[in-house]
Amino acid sequence: MKIQNPVLKGFNPDPSICRVGDDYYMAVSTFEWFPGVQIHHSKDLVHWQLVSQPLNRVSQLNMLGDPDSGGVWAPCLSYADGQFWLIYSDVKVVEGDCFKDVTNYLVTCGTIDGEWSEPIYMNTSGFDPSLFHDPSGKKYFVNMVWDYRPQNHRFYGIVLQEYSVLEKRLVGKKEIIFKGTDLGLTEAPHLYKIGDYYYLLVAEGGTKFEHAASIARAKEIHGPYEVHPANPILTSWADLRNPLQKAGHASLVETQTGEWYLAHLLGRPLKLPQFKLLENRGYCPLGRETGLQKIEWHDAWPYVVGGPAPSATVEAPDLPAVSFPQDYLTTDSFDMPQLNHHLQTLRIPFTEEIGSLTARPGYLRLYGAQSPHSTFVQSLVARRWQAFHFEAETYLEFTPESFQQFAGLICYYNIRNWTSFHLTMDEEKGRILTLLNCDHFQTSTPLYQREIVVPEKQTGVYLKVVVEGLTYHFEYSFDGRTFTPVPVEFASWKLSDDYVDQGGFFTGAFVGMHCVDLTGEHVAADFDYFRYQETTE
Repeated sequence: MKIQNPVLKGFNPDPSICRVGDDYYMAVSTFEWFPGVQIHHSKDLVHWQLVSQPLNRVSQLNMLGDPDSGGVWAPCLSYADGQFWLIYSDVKVVEGDCFKDVTNYLVTCGTIDGEWSEPIYMNTSGFDPSLFHDPSGKKYFVNMVWDYRPQNHRFYGIVLQEYSVLEKRLVGKKEIIFKGTDLGLTEAPHLYKIGDYYYLLVAEGGTKFEHAASIARAKEIHGPYEVHPANPILTSWADLRNPLQKAGHASLVETQTGEWYLAHLLGRPLKLPQFKLLENRGYCPLGRETGLQKIEWHDAWPYVVGGPAPSATVEAPDLPAVSFPQDYLTTDSFDMPQLNHHLQTLRIPFTEEIGSLTARPGYLRLYGAQSPHSTFVQSLVARRWQAFHFEAETYLEFTPESFQQFAGLICYYNIRNWTSFHLTMDEEKGRILTLLNCDHFQTSTPLYQREIVVPEKQTGVYLKVVVEGLTYHFEYSFDGRTFTPVPVEFASWKLSDDYVDQGGFFTGAFVGMHCVDLTGEHVAADFDYFRYQETTE
C-alpha cells in the first residue's frame, strides 16, 4: 500500500498530526474561513476524512473584519490527560511594514468531534504556537516571537514558557531557546521528546518556493539546541521539477508499529508555457496542501527517506487499510438542516443573518449582504478547489429589483481577487446575467453591453463554472439540459498565493454561491443545489 501525495488536497496547510491509539488526526489552518481549523482522521495514513471543525462559535473565534489571510494560522493538535488540546492563532494584522497583531488561544475537548471548550488566552508575542506535554508532567508553550523594530529581522526566535493547567495561563520565565539557522524566517515550532533528546522541529525559509523544515536537538528542553547535520531535512527548493513544491512546515508522528512519518505543507504549481522554470516556478490555485513522508533515523537524527525533497508516492505504514465513504456530496440538494462540512463561510458563521436551510426547505437561501470587497458580512457559501479540472453548478431563483442586488456563482481567492457570474437587474434590459472580475482590487465588467437577457417568464437560471487547468469559464442554461458557454475566459492561476500581491498570502481558490444587496434590504436568493464534480484532463 502506498501513500499518494497530497493526502489532503486543496487548501489544507500547516498540518499538525498526532496519534491516539490506532487513530491519526491532522489539524490544518483555515485563515479567514469559518468554522476555524479542519481536523482530518485516518487509520492507515493513506485514507483521510474530515471529522471536526472545532472553532464553530464566535465566542471561540471572532474574525469580523479580519484581513485577507488573517484569522486562524497554524493550529497545533495534541492529546494528553484523556483529552485533545488545540492551540491556534487569530491574526488581526497581516500587511504593514512592521506589526503583526496576533492572539494565541487554547481549547480542549474529550472527543475529536465533540463540543470544544471556550478559549483560554495564552499570549500575543507571535504566531504559530504549539503546546508540548513533557514526560515530566509539565507543559510548555512555544511560539515564534515577532520583532516589529524596523532595524531588526522580524523573526526574533522561538520562545519557551511553562503552561499551568491549574491556573490556565502561562507562568514562569520566558526563554528564547532557538534563533534559527542561516535559512531564516524561523517559525512553526513543534517540540518532541524522543529517546534521550528533545527535538525542536521548525519551518524556515518562508511559505513560498524556498520553504523548508529544519530540526535541532538538545539534552535539556531549555537547550542549547544543535542543528541537524544535513539541515534542512525537507525542502523542494533545489528540486525545480518536483511536482510537490513549497515543502515545509512539518510535524512528526510515530505509528503504533514504530514507524515514523512527517506531515508537511506542499504546493502543486501549474506552469505557464511562456516561462522557463528559472524565470517562474508556477502558480498554485489549489493553495498549500498536505503530504506525508516516511522518516528513518541515523545517529539519533531523523531523515526523510530518499532525501530532503518530497516524494509523490511514499511507502505506507504496516497497518491494515481502512477507507471511508466519500465525505462530500457530488451534488448537495440542501435537504439537511445544516451545511455540509465542506461548505464554509467568510469570517462569520452561517446564521440567519446571511442565510437559511429551513426558510424554503430543499433550498439554500442567502440573504443579500455586503460586497465581495467586504471583510465583515458577506453572504457567501463556498468550498475549496481540490482539483485542477472540475465543474461546479447550481440552480438559482432570484428576483432583483435593482442593479445593487445580485446573486450567483463566484470563484474567490480574497477580497481583491475573484470572479462573479450572477443574475442582476438592468434598468433597460430587465433581469440579466453578467460578470464582475476583480484582479488586484481592480474590478471590470467583461460582458459590458453583451449581457445575457433572462426571458421575462423564466423562473430561474442554471449557472456553471468549468475549470480546466490554467483557465476557467462560466456557462448558463434556462432548461438545465443545454448549457451555453459565456465567451470570456479567465486565468485560474490568478486565484493563487503566487499571483496575489506577489505571493504574500496563504489560502487557496474557492467556488461557491453568494448574494449581494447594497440597498440594505437583504433580498433573498434561493439555490436549489450545488454540484462539485471533479473531471479529468
